[in-house]
Amino acid sequence: MNLIGGFSLLEMLSVLAVTGILATMVTANVGRGLEKADTAKCCGNLREWGMALQNYMQDSGGFLPRRGQGVQPVSLVSRPEDWFNSLSPYLEMPAYNDLYLAGKAPKPGDRSVFVCPAAKVTNTYTHFITYGMNMYLSRWDQSEPSRIVQLPSPSTLAFMADSPGGYASTVPSSGGYSVMARHGGCANVVFVDGHVGAFAGDYLGCGKGDNTQPDVHWQTGIAGDTWKPTP
Repeated sequence: MNLIGGFSLLEMLSVLAVTGILATMVTANVGRGLEKADTAKCCGNLREWGMALQNYMQDSGGFLPRRGQGVQPVSLVSRPEDWFNSLSPYLEMPAYNDLYLAGKAPKPGDRSVFVCPAAKVTNTYTHFITYGMNMYLSRWDQSEPSRIVQLPSPSTLAFMADSPGGYASTVPSSGGYSVMARHGGCANVVFVDGHVGAFAGDYLGCGKGDNTQPDVHWQTGIAGDTWKPTP
């Protein structure tokens, strides 16, 4: 029998095997813990945007902010009506455009309400905004922004969701602007009434197309509003 420091070779191999298993379990648990923390922080960010929306609508006579640019990566950030500028003061922070002009625009990894902690850099964009407003709401081709009294079922109408870094508006789609299911296959959504929910990417249609569900929809439901985003 081979002995190593008083232990047999078989005993040493057994200890090493058990140690490896325990290390793998610890690493997996730490990974799950970090993922849960990122998800919780993301939900917190969206909840803040939802609260800002409620206060904004009170001050604006029920109008929502503009969505920003649609299917293209955001490049125009100077319009004060866009959500990333108009809602920021309700969170006691500068408008996004002011941050950008001061060289303080959020970057990947920043602790910012503009940035989901689980978001990864997949493309090089000028503006790393990882939440997008519902692309159907307050479009710039409409004469005025969407108004809460026109919108059916605010509790099931999405206001904002996880999106690729670089887009100001989003909707489940096969296009590059699609809602992103980056939280264990789920995406976080804040609704027009301010509450936040998590949904499986397949349930929403992430990467495929708008898959309207009873508890979450994206189109406004306003008669005659037949606009469709294109890739």
